[in-house]
Amino acid sequence: MSRSVCNTLSPAELEARLRLHRLPEIGPRRFLQLIDTFGSASCALSAPAAAWRSLGLPAGSAEARRSPSVRDGASAALAWLERPEQHLLMWDQAAYPALLAELDDAPPLLFVAGDPTILDKPQLALVGSRRASRPGIDTAAAFSRSLAAAGFVITSGLALGIDGAAHQAALDVGGRTVGVLGTGLEKFYPQRHRSLAQAMIAQGSAVVSEFPLDAPPQPGNFPRRNRIISGLSLGVLVVEASVGSGSLITARLAAEQGREVYAIPGSIHHPGARGCHQLIRDGAVLVETVDDILQNLRGWQRMPSSVLPEAPIHPLLALLHAAPQTSEALARACGWSLARVLAGLTELELEGRVANDGGRWLARSPT
Repeated sequence: MSRSVCNTLSPAELEARLRLHRLPEIGPRRFLQLIDTFGSASCALSAPAAAWRSLGLPAGSAEARRSPSVRDGASAALAWLERPEQHLLMWDQAAYPALLAELDDAPPLLFVAGDPTILDKPQLALVGSRRASRPGIDTAAAFSRSLAAAGFVITSGLALGIDGAAHQAALDVGGRTVGVLGTGLEKFYPQRHRSLAQAMIAQGSAVVSEFPLDAPPQPGNFPRRNRIISGLSLGVLVVEASVGSGSLITARLAAEQGREVYAIPGSIHHPGARGCHQLIRDGAVLVETVDDILQNLRGWQRMPSSVLPEAPIHPLLALLHAAPQTSEALARACGWSLARVLAGLTELELEGRVANDGGRWLARSPT
């Protein structure tokens, strides 16, 4: 039964927690304040409105707790939990992810579609622009493949652009990946990635959200979900981002949470590189190869043969699948003359298998 993580609670207390979770303006801290004050969600829901007001809670929340929509939403969540591969993790139970539990504002309830056990495995967040360039997409995919092959779960926000490329690349090599939504799991956004999310669930990965199942996309939800992306992870890699990108919010939260922050530099002429350059100026680790990350996280690396990507036929592709490199670096790595490397890269570029971005060559993802 997928509700096994909830089996230490009475059915009434589980329903009460789900109802409390749905109340307007009751975020993680207020939720826990109510539990601490009254001893349980059931007692909190039955407490006088005056007692809620004495805690400084919004009057509207006290009134909303008895509304039919709150009761119906909790009942719908209980029905959702009866289906296979659908779970609820709670802050006070052993199954809750240990790293996430360290946050002061950790979500008290976390809905999970897929395998909840991967949330406690070593994770790296890989984030970036929704309007990423083709080289940026290819860079994200190359790093995601290599990091997934090294045993890390790839965590991101299932957005368009860099996020989607990172999730898909992890799946492509048989790795695991976690998507954190800024909506409820029953109000999936963006719709274009619904099939990707379904593939993640089917292949042993997971999609998670702290929001009620029917919560729609609202602008304020996405910065909130970013703290979960970073909070689940050992570090955050930003591939391509403008200065105003939400990815920089994730990176800032990661730094505040004591996580590592990594950034890939790019051309000074590309607006999508400026956010990464700002992060590097602010102290992020400059990343050129996957080894820059693995060396920084030495001790977490493992290389399970079951998720190693197939070796590309062309020797230059073998190097570029590990990380983007310059022509000169490729020549040194494979022992070829520069002329031979350039000829090989030209051939691969015409075949659509590599691309050049600001002097560095990248392996392109299969389309």
